[in-house]
Amino acid sequence: MLITGALVTNAGNGPPSPGFYPSSKFRSMTFDQWFRTLWGPSHQTIDNNALAIWLDSSSGSGFKSVRPFRSGYFGASIKLQPGYTAGVNTAFYLSNNEAHPGFHDEVDIEFLGTTFGKPYTLQTNVYIRGSGDGNIIGREMKFHLWFDPTQNFHHYAILWSPHDIIFFVDDVPIRRYPKKSATTFPLRPMWLYGSIWDASSWATEDGRYKADYKYQPFVGRFTNFRVGGCSAYSSPQCRPVSASPRRSGGLSKRQYMAMKWVQSHYMVYNYCMDDKRDHSLTPECGK
Repeated sequence: MLITGALVTNAGNGPPSPGFYPSSKFRSMTFDQWFRTLWGPSHQTIDNNALAIWLDSSSGSGFKSVRPFRSGYFGASIKLQPGYTAGVNTAFYLSNNEAHPGFHDEVDIEFLGTTFGKPYTLQTNVYIRGSGDGNIIGREMKFHLWFDPTQNFHHYAILWSPHDIIFFVDDVPIRRYPKKSATTFPLRPMWLYGSIWDASSWATEDGRYKADYKYQPFVGRFTNFRVGGCSAYSSPQCRPVSASPRRSGGLSKRQYMAMKWVQSHYMVYNYCMDDKRDHSLTPECGK
């Protein structure tokens, strides 16, 4: 469903420069320094510090950070599978589902597979204390991209601070989710995950197109992991990282301009603008 108006597909070569590049504040780390395999070990390989995970008819695969965090910057360069990928979900996300099953928090970057000739959809989402019990309240914003994510690696990141959550693509902020109340913001420690799995029931055009395993394997590639912040084991005095050149944090004027450009040209869904949603469950939309 297109909520924000007609998608502009001739918007030039990309967004205006944000003027500040959060990923440059963190050095690139290898997979082994930050993560462990969570499931599907036979569906993972590492070559020249690039991790490949894949889905076929027998299994998908996933990985998880060694430690949980209570704030931080979480980025990776990702390259997606070309061709028919309907129903396939390639994800990079924060969650505490294993610690709080049925009542967890989650912050998602998800690539929703597609059919021939159609662009990938990048879905960002925030869950607050609820899942798996029929009480799921998603806060989805969906985007197409100003480049082909199957041709090269691009850097995708989540910045989670005590004040907001910011999603980045190649250091360009595409979404800011502010903390407006304790009930609409994740406050408990979360782990960082990556995965590829079959989400045929909903991922592509609301489940109209399913995963077709004659095109298997479906591969997601991850490299250039850049992660830093306050772990759950850090001192209470640990200072959260910033996405801004300003000492006070937040986004600069140029970053806001770049974000608004992306949202004007490439956002294809905003949960707050969906009149079919019950917005009493998402009170942040009315503020």
